[in-house]
Amino acid sequence: MSDLGTDIDLDLEVPAALDGQRVDRVLSMLTGVSRRSAADAIDRGAVWIEDERARTRSTVLRTGQRLRAALSGSQAPRPSADPDVPLAVVYADDDLIVVDKPAGVVVHHGAGHRGGTLVDGLLARFADLARLPALVDGDPTRPGIVHRLDKGTSGLLVVARSPQAYRLLAEQFRRHRAERRYVALVAGTLEEERGVVDAPVGRSTRRPDRMAVVATGRPARTAYRVLGRFAGPVPATLVEAQLESGRTHQVRVHLASIGHPVVGDERYGVPASRPPALVSMLAPGRVFLHARVLGLVHPDGTARRWESPLPADLEAVLRELLPG
Repeated sequence: MSDLGTDIDLDLEVPAALDGQRVDRVLSMLTGVSRRSAADAIDRGAVWIEDERARTRSTVLRTGQRLRAALSGSQAPRPSADPDVPLAVVYADDDLIVVDKPAGVVVHHGAGHRGGTLVDGLLARFADLARLPALVDGDPTRPGIVHRLDKGTSGLLVVARSPQAYRLLAEQFRRHRAERRYVALVAGTLEEERGVVDAPVGRSTRRPDRMAVVATGRPARTAYRVLGRFAGPVPATLVEAQLESGRTHQVRVHLASIGHPVVGDERYGVPASRPPALVSMLAPGRVFLHARVLGLVHPDGTARRWESPLPADLEAVLRELLPG
């Protein structure tokens, strides 16, 4: 094994095969860096298990834990203020910020994304966010981030602005107490008006770069209800999906697992979910998935709820569909 010459970012759930292994050994196995490089990354605070920094090299990992690392010869690159990043601030106070993220914007720095992220845009508008990680022992590349949306997904996302809010919001998402509802257009005709997909989601055993429904995954539930059915130019169904847990790519994986992948989804879809007549209307990488509703308990103890209208690009797709 050779030491790193360039940055390598790792973000995954610990597979069952590595349960009980030391974190430095796992980092070395998964990335190909030397045990010394892995240990140095841990010592400089560039490795996180769940939402906490790894304290020692000998920390034992357990199946399903989220392991993240910024393995480089120095500290991971810090985000920088960028006023050109497009974002709409729906609500803001001293504790939290709610934004309506456009599709095409990555939430934070990671592999292949060193600038132009949502975090960079937020720092240009809320400079005090930069101080938050030091107050909560958080990741300096993800100030205030307590949950995420994929690059190709649009919609509502909350960002903590105070230590109190960070801890409270992180706990709500960890315990699946935040309300999150998505609108998705899926391929094919869903016959049932309502349903629940209750299936564990974890790293795919065949494609490690993807998530999948696997027996060794973490518990995951997605409830859905039909909003409308369409006959053409290809059969499709508009659904509202409510997360009862929050796994990586959960909505996309669960809907694909029941034979109805999200329209435009190149990772989890099939040719039927990428009809040229509809996909040509979407930007590259865009999926028909929008985080429409976000509900949570504010640090002041009140219940708050926000709704976001369907973006113009998704509305345009719906106008091309014929009622079923």
